[in-house]
Amino acid sequence: MVPVQDTDSGGLKLRDAGFDPGAPPAAKLEKLRQIRGEGSHDLEIARALGEILDPGAATMLAEMETGASGTLRREVRRALFRLKQHGIAPPAHESSRSAAVLMREPELTAMLSPIDATGARIVWIVRPRVQGGVIRMQALVSDDEGLAIAINSGMSRRELKAEREELERRANVKFIDADWRLADFILCEAWRNTPEPHRAKVGNFPMLRAELTDSPQPGADSVHPVYSELSAEADTEPSIELLKEPEFLEWRLPNAAIQPYADEIARAEESTIVVSPIQRTERVNAVIERAAAELLAGESGRKIRRRLEDIAYYMARAGRRAQAGWAAGAAKRLRDGADVKRIAFFDGFIRTQIGTIAATERQKREEEPHLIVTPAEAIAAQQARQRRR
Repeated sequence: MVPVQDTDSGGLKLRDAGFDPGAPPAAKLEKLRQIRGEGSHDLEIARALGEILDPGAATMLAEMETGASGTLRREVRRALFRLKQHGIAPPAHESSRSAAVLMREPELTAMLSPIDATGARIVWIVRPRVQGGVIRMQALVSDDEGLAIAINSGMSRRELKAEREELERRANVKFIDADWRLADFILCEAWRNTPEPHRAKVGNFPMLRAELTDSPQPGADSVHPVYSELSAEADTEPSIELLKEPEFLEWRLPNAAIQPYADEIARAEESTIVVSPIQRTERVNAVIERAAAELLAGESGRKIRRRLEDIAYYMARAGRRAQAGWAAGAAKRLRDGADVKRIAFFDGFIRTQIGTIAATERQKREEEPHLIVTPAEAIAAQQARQRRR
């Protein structure tokens, strides 16, 4: 029989030192402690401990994490994460000790790009390395796909600065420095919203995150920092002038959500029934009010509120505090369940969304010859023929 060998050289090194992967957990732990005391196989030991489903393995990993740095620290965290997936964690006092070590570490930082017309943005979280340089998580977040990309890279601070400047130049956008906790919340929320079939393309985000922080993932009910940073401004009525800002000029709600309302308004305008301009306006207003009530509630309303919060945060750090206050105020009204139908900003927002679709469809009709004639077009043609007689 051909003996089965470990696929990595680390496993072979431990076997050469007398470690038996098939031994009982207690025997394996005892042997790994002995090997650790005799040599410098910490990386291989950490990997092996991550495969031993025993609380003693978690305890030993927590001990190794104290004072560890760089590659070893990341490997220890990966192993602890694997055990945690099986419900195994270090004893409370070991966890406290790990937390104390974490508190002495340099603070994480983050950078955010603006949200583009497709609802996508770039998020960076950066952690200094003890041996110099940084670990940078680069992620792409999408309104439609959730977390589309997440990659950890080691680099120098000079390389980090150069990459930031190049991205800003190529995309003609400005990155803002942000609280890493907000960036972490954005990424964790995007991961939760990522469709299961797409998660394999992203990779193991929880493990990548564990290389940066041991803190628990923020929950969906976390309070956005914009409400405390712009508390006074958020109490004021959001101005309709906000719709002139680039973030709103480029914002497009999903066509599937807006199209039914645009079609209803088009039918009202093309109706063969003779109505007065006042009646036509009332019909359009009724559609707009219903669209606002439906699109700004439920899950759709939550997504719009979250985008408003992040836009407000970006604007505040980009030096547009007045506009940031309006965006925060709009988000707060959605959060608090205000009657959005009576707020001019939301009325304008919905009208803009529907108007954009209507304008696009009109342009298509003008550019492409068509054989289907609407009732309004048929009546207009008939009246023209009668005038020519």
